[in-house]
Amino acid sequence: MKKMLTLLMTLAVSAGLLAGCGASSSAPSSSAQTGDSGSTASALSGSVATNGSTSMEKVIGGLSEQFMIDNGGVKVSYDATGSGTGIESVSNGSCDIGLASRALKDAEKADGLTATTVALDGIAIIVNGASKVSDLSMDQITAIFTGATTDWSAVGGDAGTIACIGRESGSGTRDGFESITGSADKCVLSQELTSTGAVIEAVKNSPNAIGYASLSAVEGQDGIRVLTVGGIACSEETVLDGSYVIQRPFNLVTKDGAALSDAAQAFFNFATSPDAASLIEAAGAVPIAK
Repeated sequence: MKKMLTLLMTLAVSAGLLAGCGASSSAPSSSAQTGDSGSTASALSGSVATNGSTSMEKVIGGLSEQFMIDNGGVKVSYDATGSGTGIESVSNGSCDIGLASRALKDAEKADGLTATTVALDGIAIIVNGASKVSDLSMDQITAIFTGATTDWSAVGGDAGTIACIGRESGSGTRDGFESITGSADKCVLSQELTSTGAVIEAVKNSPNAIGYASLSAVEGQDGIRVLTVGGIACSEETVLDGSYVIQRPFNLVTKDGAALSDAAQAFFNFATSPDAASLIEAAGAVPIAK
């Protein structure tokens, strides 16, 4: 009898152990389920189309490159068309995010557009590298670009007719420069060019030229001289503290009521977050979010 009881107890214990093992193998752990669903939910795919300011090339390039490294399934494109075209493109829905290196005009705001500033940028005043001029006052700059002063000898340079190089109508750089210097609709330009790079090259190649370009584009450039304005250098520090007055915003432009795709929203969130600050600084601009 004792042997029979012992055998029955052994069988009962074995059955319990087998039942426990079966229950354990039939259901994945909650942590495994969470990990799988989490990785699926966090994966982004698709494309993000940006369009606009040529001055924002380095900033948008640095942000896009890092975002695509972090999100391998997303392609961010950049069409360097100028601020006016970028604003129009987001308005008509032909891009996800417009890029504008100027504030929106009242009519553009009334059209349902919103600008979110990601950085500030100085508009550097540049001359040919061989020029003797190193500093101009704001009044002198205005006089030169409006045609009131036409010879370099009047502002401390060698005699020679001044050639003013500027951007085309609709450029955010031009809008910012003219609004700050009070030269809107008064500029007398030898050349109107369609990109920041073209202005820099034109000034490099003309001994008597003067132009304006984004701080982020002129740093490290040979063949040009960046002037101080009223004794203040154009730098990230002077732009941030406001002592260098010829500056403008770098904006992401979106259309009210038009929802961004998951990929475009994620890129927008990244570009406006403190995580983007070091990339914006590396591109020569001054980040807003830190």
